Amino acid sequence: MIKNGTRLQSQVCDTQIIVVRASEGLDDLRAGGAPLIPVGDTPDAGLTLDPALSDGNLMGKRYVDDSGAEILVTKAGAGTLSIGSTPLAIKEAKPLPASD
Repeated sequence: MIKNGTRLQSQVCDTQIIVVRASEGLDDLRAGGAPLIPVGDTPDAGLTLDPALSDGNLMGKRYVDDSGAEILVTKAGAGTLSIGSTPLAIKEAKPLPASD
Protein backbone atom coordinates (compact mmCIF):
# COMPACT_ATOMS: atom_id res chain seq x y z
CA MET A 1 0.00 0.00 0.00
CA ILE A 2 1.36 3.40 -1.00
CA LYS A 3 1.32 5.94 1.88
CA ASN A 4 1.24 9.74 2.07
CA GLY A 5 4.72 11.20 1.53
CA THR A 6 5.97 8.28 -0.60
CA ARG A 7 8.43 9.42 -3.31
CA LEU A 8 8.24 7.51 -6.59
CA GLN A 9 9.90 7.68 -10.00
CA SER A 10 9.02 6.51 -13.50
CA GLN A 11 10.84 3.61 -15.13
CA VAL A 12 10.44 5.01 -18.67
CA CYS A 13 10.89 8.81 -18.35
CA ASP A 14 12.20 11.50 -15.97
CA THR A 15 8.99 11.79 -13.90
CA GLN A 16 9.24 11.88 -10.10
CA ILE A 17 6.27 12.38 -7.76
CA ILE A 18 5.31 12.61 -4.09
CA VAL A 19 2.03 11.12 -2.86
CA VAL A 20 0.05 13.91 -1.14
CA ARG A 21 -3.11 11.91 -0.41
CA ALA A 22 -3.07 8.13 -0.78
CA SER A 23 -5.95 5.86 -1.77
CA GLU A 24 -6.24 2.16 -2.59
CA GLY A 25 -6.25 2.92 -6.32
CA LEU A 26 -2.64 4.11 -6.18
CA ASP A 27 -1.40 0.53 -6.02
CA ASP A 28 -1.48 0.56 -9.86
CA LEU A 29 0.02 4.08 -10.28
CA ARG A 30 1.89 4.42 -13.57
CA ALA A 31 3.77 6.94 -15.71
CA GLY A 32 3.97 6.33 -19.44
CA GLY A 33 2.25 2.97 -18.98
CA ALA A 34 4.92 1.51 -16.64
CA PRO A 35 4.55 1.10 -12.86
CA LEU A 36 6.25 3.72 -10.69
CA ILE A 37 9.04 2.56 -8.37
CA PRO A 38 10.59 4.09 -5.22
CA VAL A 39 13.12 6.86 -5.95
CA GLY A 40 16.59 5.33 -6.17
CA ASP A 41 15.46 1.86 -7.27
CA THR A 42 16.83 0.50 -10.57
CA PRO A 43 14.32 0.69 -13.46
CA ASP A 44 13.48 -2.41 -15.51
CA ALA A 45 15.53 -2.02 -18.71
CA GLY A 46 12.93 -3.89 -20.77
CA LEU A 47 10.18 -1.29 -20.28
CA THR A 48 9.44 1.44 -22.84
CA LEU A 49 7.21 4.52 -22.93
CA ASP A 50 3.69 3.67 -24.15
CA PRO A 51 2.91 6.03 -27.09
CA ALA A 52 -0.75 6.20 -25.99
CA LEU A 53 0.36 7.48 -22.56
CA SER A 54 3.09 9.92 -23.60
CA ASP A 55 1.37 13.31 -23.21
CA GLY A 56 3.69 14.18 -20.32
CA ASN A 57 3.07 15.86 -16.99
CA LEU A 58 3.86 19.25 -15.47
CA MET A 59 6.26 19.97 -12.61
CA GLY A 60 4.61 21.48 -9.55
CA LYS A 61 1.11 20.41 -10.58
CA ARG A 62 -1.11 18.16 -8.51
CA TYR A 63 -2.89 15.27 -10.20
CA VAL A 64 -6.03 13.61 -8.80
CA ASP A 65 -8.33 10.67 -9.48
CA ASP A 66 -11.95 9.86 -8.63
CA SER A 67 -11.02 7.96 -5.45
CA GLY A 68 -9.52 11.06 -3.79
CA ALA A 69 -5.87 10.25 -4.43
CA GLU A 70 -3.60 13.24 -5.03
CA ILE A 71 0.02 13.33 -6.21
CA LEU A 72 2.47 16.18 -6.73
CA VAL A 73 4.93 16.13 -9.64
CA THR A 74 8.44 17.04 -8.39
CA LYS A 75 10.21 16.35 -11.71
CA ALA A 76 8.36 16.50 -15.03
CA GLY A 77 8.65 13.80 -17.66
CA ALA A 78 7.21 12.52 -20.95
CA GLY A 79 4.88 9.89 -19.45
CA THR A 80 1.21 10.50 -18.69
CA LEU A 81 0.36 9.78 -15.05
CA SER A 82 -2.35 7.11 -14.76
CA ILE A 83 -3.91 4.49 -12.54
CA GLY A 84 -3.84 1.44 -14.76
CA SER A 85 -4.76 2.86 -18.17
CA THR A 86 -6.94 5.70 -16.79
CA PRO A 87 -5.10 9.06 -16.95
CA LEU A 88 -5.11 11.29 -13.88
CA ALA A 89 -6.52 14.83 -14.12
CA ILE A 90 -4.75 18.04 -13.12
CA LYS A 91 -6.25 19.40 -9.90
CA GLU A 92 -8.02 22.69 -10.60
CA ALA A 93 -7.33 25.67 -8.37
CA LYS A 94 -10.23 26.76 -6.17
CA PRO A 95 -11.58 30.15 -7.22
CA LEU A 96 -10.98 32.93 -4.73
CA PRO A 97 -14.00 34.79 -3.37
CA ALA A 98 -14.75 38.15 -4.92
CA SER A 99 -13.37 41.10 -2.98
CA ASP A 100 -16.04 43.65 -3.78
